[in-house]
Amino acid sequence: MTYSVVAHCRKSGQFGVGIATYSPNVGARCPLVVPGMGAASIQAVANPQLNLIARELIGRGLAAEKVVSEVLAADPYPESRQIAVVDVYGRAHAATGKRNAIWAGHHVGDGYVCSGNVLAGEQVVAAMAQAFEACAGAMLAERLMRAVEAGRDAGGQPEGQNSSALLVYGTHTFPIVDLRVELHDAPEAELRRLWDWYTPMVPYYIERAYSPNVPRWWQWRMDNVKGWKARHLR
Repeated sequence: MTYSVVAHCRKSGQFGVGIATYSPNVGARCPLVVPGMGAASIQAVANPQLNLIARELIGRGLAAEKVVSEVLAADPYPESRQIAVVDVYGRAHAATGKRNAIWAGHHVGDGYVCSGNVLAGEQVVAAMAQAFEACAGAMLAERLMRAVEAGRDAGGQPEGQNSSALLVYGTHTFPIVDLRVELHDAPEAELRRLWDWYTPMVPYYIERAYSPNVPRWWQWRMDNVKGWKARHLR
């Protein structure tokens, strides 16, 4: 009961996943990124144990198609899964099991995969792909966010969504974006609100990881984010 976009940005070297679903806790169960090596989402009937297998295979530099086939081969219920992978070279591959509830399917593009199950129709995945490609000049997290929003606007899941997540890694061992929304009536809108606030803070949290001399977040934000001081210090 999920739709997601898994992608690689060749310009920045970033990998990431944007995702939304009817079920809670999606950010902890489906998306994964191996820094500098690839990304994936294993969804439908999610099994986090399969993520461990995919993480190891991606980390070994296997091709996306090989990662998908190996994960499915290790799974006693492969037809209940939906898997999307982008590998270290930006090659994308996906599989949608026959036992995924309709509508279920995927779209593989250049460096990305949009996929989903229990959707309002094929137009959801098509809209996500179109939105992702239409903003090629934006940072990866923004492109993922727009794809998730487009999926919602194209019908999403008939029963609605309850959780969403945005996960992006750059060249660091830690994520530069890791935002999650749980049990919310409009999780994509809430994820957008969080991402819009967090966007200018990405360089701050990277810098702070390496230097204890960086000021506290509110001081840094006052000094670096235009308009924030006027809005909050009245």
